[in-house]
Amino acid sequence: MRKGNTEQLGDVIRKFLRQQQLESPLNEYRLVDAWKEVVGNAVARYTLDLYIKNQTLYVHLSSPVLRQELMMYRKSLVDSLNRHAGAQVITDIVFR
Repeated sequence: MRKGNTEQLGDVIRKFLRQQQLESPLNEYRLVDAWKEVVGNAVARYTLDLYIKNQTLYVHLSSPVLRQELMMYRKSLVDSLNRHAGAQVITDIVFR
């Protein structure tokens, strides 16, 4: 085995994901998965559906009052979710 031709496993996996165009869907999954951790259990209970389309997270909520309150924290939620995903996945959130 030659030492000059070695790469770290994490770098190889990232290259593979990029080549197979799987990096973006994986980051989207991480972001949606982080929703409950970022907003907490109280808000997650009122969340009906989450999905990402064109770098926008769509959140369906069962409480109109909560929807209005979360709109005020939209920018900080975008930042927190992207930080948890480890990449710039979304640029906006739409609450429905």
